[in-house]
Amino acid sequence: MSWDFWKSASPLVRRIITIAIVFIFAVIITTVGTWAPIEEQEAKDIDNEMNQTVNSLKTNDALLQYIFGNNFMFTLIMFVPIIGVVFGAYVLYSTGAVIAAIAISNQIPPALSLIALFLTPIFWFEFAAYSTAMAESLWLTYRLWQRRGKHELVNACKFISVCAVILLVAASIETIMIYSAP
Repeated sequence: MSWDFWKSASPLVRRIITIAIVFIFAVIITTVGTWAPIEEQEAKDIDNEMNQTVNSLKTNDALLQYIFGNNFMFTLIMFVPIIGVVFGAYVLYSTGAVIAAIAISNQIPPALSLIALFLTPIFWFEFAAYSTAMAESLWLTYRLWQRRGKHELVNACKFISVCAVILLVAASIETIMIYSAP
């Protein structure tokens, strides 16, 4: 992609390209997280903790709210200029490590578990929201550097609203999948 293309591209096209690049970055970081070395006992402990949390939330009929609230809170932090991308990378790496732990605890290769996740709509919705938030963090940083931050805050508010809707849909699907699991 040449600089001339970038300069001549519409603002919408530049946003979409930025989000796509960040999406690829997010997938790579999560994949690297699945390669994190983890002992089998630690993997079992993480898996047990996740199962206890899910069971407790199901018992209290709070699963949807928890999934949405947790993901939306992380996403909001990802919007923060500079810090958002670093925080997002940490969250995505940790997500990969948890995916690996659950896979190892269930005698499944982490790579297979990650590929299975890629096949779910939850992955696409959540990663679209995370990528949008981190891309907007970059745009906010750039606009603040240009001293045009106020104008960019309007865009950030729009993207926050879009991410909230996306994450609510993802949380609804994830909740249905969890309740449907044997």
